[in-house]
Amino acid sequence: MKILIAGDFCPRDRVATMVANKDYSFFDGVKDIIKEADYSIVNFECPVVEGDVKPIAKCGPALRTERTAVAAMKYAGFSCATLANNHFRDFGDSGCLTTIEELEAQKIDYVGGGKTLAEAQKVLYKDIQGKKVAFVNFCENEFSIATATTAGAAPLDSIDNYHQITEARKNADYVVVIVHGGHEHYQLPSPRMKKLYRFFVEIGADAVVNHHQHCYSGYEFYNGKPIVYGLGNFCFQYNDRYNTIWNEGYLVVVDLNDTKIQINQYPYIQCSKEPSVNLMTGVQKMNFHQKVEELNAVIADDTQLQKSFEGWIYRNKSYVTSLFSSWHNRYLNAAANRGWIPYLTSRKEYGAMLNRICCEAHRDITIFVLNEKMCHK
Repeated sequence: MKILIAGDFCPRDRVATMVANKDYSFFDGVKDIIKEADYSIVNFECPVVEGDVKPIAKCGPALRTERTAVAAMKYAGFSCATLANNHFRDFGDSGCLTTIEELEAQKIDYVGGGKTLAEAQKVLYKDIQGKKVAFVNFCENEFSIATATTAGAAPLDSIDNYHQITEARKNADYVVVIVHGGHEHYQLPSPRMKKLYRFFVEIGADAVVNHHQHCYSGYEFYNGKPIVYGLGNFCFQYNDRYNTIWNEGYLVVVDLNDTKIQINQYPYIQCSKEPSVNLMTGVQKMNFHQKVEELNAVIADDTQLQKSFEGWIYRNKSYVTSLFSSWHNRYLNAAANRGWIPYLTSRKEYGAMLNRICCEAHRDITIFVLNEKMCHK
């Protein structure tokens, strides 16, 4: 049984124009592979929004699309959309509910998002090729998480995820876990991710697949089960990003069977010279697989993985120190507390601080940088 999983689909710029005109040909280069699978899944990275709906308070961009984006997924052959990502709730309940409504109208399954937290955390069970397959989807904690009374995404929560995966293990022949998390533009998992995703295998996952980083990563087999650490963007147009790692990714096909679970990768170029997704060939494809093998070698070596992660933090730590650094002193604090002068921190800065604390990937970096400052200042 072949389960295909794709990364982030967010129609913007040139692709958004095509979607608005109901031209879905940007998927023609990969739709045959998508339709060949027994079940195909894509991460829907933006909500369907209609009318003059205001975005929620958050840091970072608020993404949106229209109903025809769901029709594009149907055209490509996708059976299911994962909704647990950091943009699903960008336009509040309205965007979440409209997205769910349109997916249901197009008869596309969804997992990882819902009208409430309880709905978002439901395991999706599908009968495929005579076997029951369970799909579990959740994301790191940014601004998209559902609550008991509001719509949104299912969160990365070790206790809740344990119960989701063990429930799925009891009720299905196979369990596929799809996570949206990691460090943007970094091609390796953090040591925390490797430890956690291996735990998901230990408690019952037959495969773990990750996306979010806007670049592809490597993979490993743990206890005979594949863990794919990053698929890259699937179809995510940015007008100023061409011929970069942003434009490279791969579809992964997880071959579930009773003897040995295997994976196949289908690398592509997306939204670079052309507003489309096209499979790599020749030297380009060969270089891609060589790079993946290099990433896999680092993933397999805990020492090298830690060293690489720390080196990447050192190269990118300024955004943490600049956010938490200030020139305040006790006199200015006292004046602000008495209302004599305004606090200098903006609402946007408070949002960025909240994100650094709540989101697991951002917290990894923040803790490392602040510890380093304490030890070496």
